[in-house]
Amino acid sequence: MLDTLNSTIQEHLGPLGPLIAMGVLGLSLIVLTLALMPKSRRDPLDRLREQTQKANSARTANGQSMRRGTESRHSKKLQKYATFLEPTDAKEMSEAQLKMIQAGYYSKTAVRDMAAIQFVLAVSLLLVGLGLALFVVDPDGENPVMMAVTVLAPALLGYYGPRMWVENRRSARQEEIIQGFPDALDMLLICVEAGQSLDQAILRVGREIRRGYPALGEELETVSQEVRAGKDRAEVLKDMGRRCGVRDIDSFVTVLVQSATFGTSIGDALRVFAEDMRDKRVMTAEEKANVLPTKLTLGTMMFTVPPLLIILIGPSVVGIASILGSGNIGG
Repeated sequence: MLDTLNSTIQEHLGPLGPLIAMGVLGLSLIVLTLALMPKSRRDPLDRLREQTQKANSARTANGQSMRRGTESRHSKKLQKYATFLEPTDAKEMSEAQLKMIQAGYYSKTAVRDMAAIQFVLAVSLLLVGLGLALFVVDPDGENPVMMAVTVLAPALLGYYGPRMWVENRRSARQEEIIQGFPDALDMLLICVEAGQSLDQAILRVGREIRRGYPALGEELETVSQEVRAGKDRAEVLKDMGRRCGVRDIDSFVTVLVQSATFGTSIGDALRVFAEDMRDKRVMTAEEKANVLPTKLTLGTMMFTVPPLLIILIGPSVVGIASILGSGNIGG
């Protein structure tokens, strides 16, 4: 019976028919499992949170998903698949959440949404690759290696593409914070020396610098709002350092915490730290300038030396070749 089924599948789908049938059956089982998966028990805190959100709906913006704010309808639909999409280990979950926060996605469902996007893209592109392999690349099934590459390459791209997007966004956000932090520090020092408190200075600098560096301005405004909400300033600053993931921010937080602990002047501490940051910016620029000739060496050798050799040695090579070809070596 198995031989008859195998021969029938091969007649309709070609030599790789059994493999294709197993792949389609596996995908069907995955989709069926997700559809029949029992919905997780609802947390009472979630019901209380929904009631609070409905009461404050007039003051809450709609349509926010992976950014700050309430959960979207899609996030609520993914709640029953949370055990399938989110990491079960607490350490892995915290690391994944920290990466999403450092990339600019602050919602508590960001990890779940990210896993769902990876799954949907991987399965969709896998089906697209399967269709291309069957009907475009190798309809006769004569090249199994090419078929496997055509099927697996889009699936891998769909799975690792979102991760690469998050990593690139995280790196770009950290680079933006690094570029704008010295300017923000100088503005913060000016505000403090003008007589404003540290909280007022952070709020003012966050609003002013948001135009040029939105990520840094958002972080400073978050610090100001959390302090106004009653949280401890040292803890709020440490949270900012974890969200940014930048070493300069960690040093800045350490300076402010030590200044508040030992009772020293915040203005003096900011002045010394701002001078260090300016010196560091100059040293970074000099380092990039010193590395530039080394990077240009390979390009210079590839695009300058070969044409120069052709110009200098080319006529001699042509003359020698003509003499050897005519046979008039002795004459």
